[in-house]
Amino acid sequence: MKLTTKGRYAVTAMLDLALNEAKGPTSLADISQRQGISLSYLEQLFSKLRKQQLVVSVRGPGGGYLLGKEKHEISVAKVVDAVSESMDATKCGGASVGCQQGEICLTHHLWQDLSAQIYSFLDSISLADLVSRNEIQAVNNRQNQRLSMLLESTNIDKVEIN
Repeated sequence: MKLTTKGRYAVTAMLDLALNEAKGPTSLADISQRQGISLSYLEQLFSKLRKQQLVVSVRGPGGGYLLGKEKHEISVAKVVDAVSESMDATKCGGASVGCQQGEICLTHHLWQDLSAQIYSFLDSISLADLVSRNEIQAVNNRQNQRLSMLLESTNIDKVEIN
């Protein structure tokens, strides 16, 4: 299966957005800090997510991003699809002509069925499902505490310099 960093990071960023939506728009810089994903990479991903209307941007002071739909309407599969990720476990990319000298190989249908199962599984899980999990809430709380401590130490440094 070819679920690369792009798909994983997109799901992570969208989950971060969903977990923190009660606070209002979330900046990509905050997501970057909490999740350890480069800001420029997030900008590329959010451009694609915005085109699929999974996120909306809010301009101005206190701006950032909000979910473009309700959490229960956004499946993990939709997020992965939005960043053009393939969930294909076949060697030929599902084309069947590239399997074995232009013909279907012995295991083509097996890997095709696996791809369909993976897609179905990811499509059955919404951001709301993930947000409701206690272990995910605990990780989010830890990440937010770490970000708050980082921001406080940065503000202290700025005050001491002035």
